[in-house]
Amino acid sequence: MSLFSKLKEGLNKTRQNLTQRLGTLLAASSRLDDDFFDELEEILLTADVGAKTSLELVERLRQEVKARKITDPAAVGTFLQEEVTRLLGEEVPRLSWAPSPPTVILVVGVNGAGKTTTIGKLAYQLGREGKKVILAAADTFRAAAGEQLAIWAGRAGASLIRHQAGADPAAVVYDALQSARNRRADVVLVDTAGRLQTKVNLMEELKKIRRVIERELPGAPHEVLLVLDATTGQNALSQARLFSEAAGVTGIVLTKLDGTAKGGVVLAIAAEMGIPVKLVGLGEGLDDLKEFQPRDFAAALFSGLAGDKEE
Repeated sequence: MSLFSKLKEGLNKTRQNLTQRLGTLLAASSRLDDDFFDELEEILLTADVGAKTSLELVERLRQEVKARKITDPAAVGTFLQEEVTRLLGEEVPRLSWAPSPPTVILVVGVNGAGKTTTIGKLAYQLGREGKKVILAAADTFRAAAGEQLAIWAGRAGASLIRHQAGADPAAVVYDALQSARNRRADVVLVDTAGRLQTKVNLMEELKKIRRVIERELPGAPHEVLLVLDATTGQNALSQARLFSEAAGVTGIVLTKLDGTAKGGVVLAIAAEMGIPVKLVGLGEGLDDLKEFQPRDFAAALFSGLAGDKEE
């Protein structure tokens, strides 16, 4: 199955929530008046595009309609797809790599977002590319975190550095970096705790981990990936703000996109945070963590409205 087809399938619930309602609006409207724009904004809000981003999209559409003297509502679908592509960026946002190994990727996010699973899938994919991967189990507070990561290390053929429960997470990261040097590893993937109920402690812990990484390997971490659960909608946006302040997030991994009607949150994150979505989770399989393709995402989201073609 092509990535476009996978995205189209994964975005089915979001598309039903957004595109089908939009199609109904376009079919029922004879003119582009205030009522049309108000209903369009409501449709965007329901798909968790967010208040600020929804308003900006509708305002841009108003301006475009006026400037081009557009009267046919059917033209709106094409315009929205173009705007979504522009919002997400034309270029595919790739992962950053160190000039010379090891590349350090710090992975953050709340418990339950799919952080450890994402690390496991990424390690598996990197291993298949011939890269030597080390996993750092720096979530030392959640009892099952180390065991879960050990299972993924086995599947991915990666090495695992872990300490006993309750150990200092920064010490785990330090040992992982030393091990990466000694073993000439290509990549270090760092799993971290995600206890939002103790925000201050969690954020201080993340800052300490960053300091250790920066001290031991100048220029690292080369990526700070925030894993967000797409089903949480606008809560994902508040998490993005919180973790960005503490960890300097460079990219988003959006998981469970195949199980939500709230996929519009991708647009809110891109517009309001300026942080690119770099990877998306589209299923449970080892190969279902995919590189984010903005143009494919927009085309899949609006397929059936702005031209339903397979690619």
